Amino acid sequence: MRSTAAATDGPLAEGREFIWSDADFTRIKALIYKKAGISLHDGKHAMVYSRVSRRLRETGHGSFKSYLDWLEQHDGGEWQEFINALTTNLTAFFREQHHFGILADLLAARRTHDWRIWCSAASTGEEPYSIAMTAAETLGPQGRFHIVNSDIDTQVLATAQRGIYKADGVKGLSAERMQRFFMRGKGGNAGLMRVKPELQKHMGFQTVNLIHELPFHEPFDAVFCRNVMIYFDAATQRQVLERIHRVMKPGGMLFVGHAENFSDARNLFALRGKTVYERL
Repeated sequence: MRSTAAATDGPLAEGREFIWSDADFTRIKALIYKKAGISLHDGKHAMVYSRVSRRLRETGHGSFKSYLDWLEQHDGGEWQEFINALTTNLTAFFREQHHFGILADLLAARRTHDWRIWCSAASTGEEPYSIAMTAAETLGPQGRFHIVNSDIDTQVLATAQRGIYKADGVKGLSAERMQRFFMRGKGGNAGLMRVKPELQKHMGFQTVNLIHELPFHEPFDAVFCRNVMIYFDAATQRQVLERIHRVMKPGGMLFVGHAENFSDARNLFALRGKTVYERL
C-alpha cells in the first residue's frame, strides 16, 4: 500500500503520496551518478521526488526504498526508465543561434568535404535537425554530410528519430525552412509537421552514455555537446572531454553551452569563438 503519511526526515516531505527522506534522495543521487554521471545538488529534492515517484506508480512499488531495492537487484529495462526520468531535456530549433552561423562558415569553407557531425545530446531532435538544415542550406543538394545523433534518454531519442512535431513547435522557423524541410500533416495528422525524408536520410540515431567508452570508429569533424557538462562534476567533465577528444579529428570544432567553460582542458581544446572550441 502507498503511504499518504508525512515523510520522515526529508525536505518538502509533508502531504506527499510516498514517504520521502534524505536517505532516499542520497541513494538516488548516488545511483544516477554511477549510471549516468549526473551530479544532483541538494536543491533538486522536489524534482527528484516528482520524477522518480512516477516510476513507483508505473512499477507498483509503495515506497522509494522498495523501488530502489528492487532496481538494484535487477539488470533489466527499468534502469533505462530510471535514467530517462532523471534527465532534463530543454531544447528548441536553432537555440543559441550564433553556433549555426559558425557551423555554416565551417561547412562553406569545405563544400566538397564528406562531413561527419555528432550531436551528443539530441533530445527530441530540434538541435539535430537545425544542424541538418544548416548543412543542407550551406552545402546544397550535392552536399555530403552525415549526422550521428545520440542521447542517454531513449524516449526523447525516439521522438527525434520520428521527426514529427506540433505545428506550434516549429513556429520559430521561417516559412521558407518550413516549406523546404517539413511536410504539413493533413486529416488526422492536421496540426503536425514531419521532417522530409531528404533531410532525414542524413541522420543516424543511437543511445550513447557519455560516461562510457564511445562506440564510434570514424572521427568527427564537429561535435555538438551543448548544455550537457553542467550536469557533471569536474572529474566527470574531464573524463567526458577526453572521450570526445578521442573521437574528433584534429582541428575539429566542439560546440558547447553558453554556461560551459573548459579552461581546465587547455591541452585538449582551444577556445576559438563564443563557446566554440578547436580540438588540438
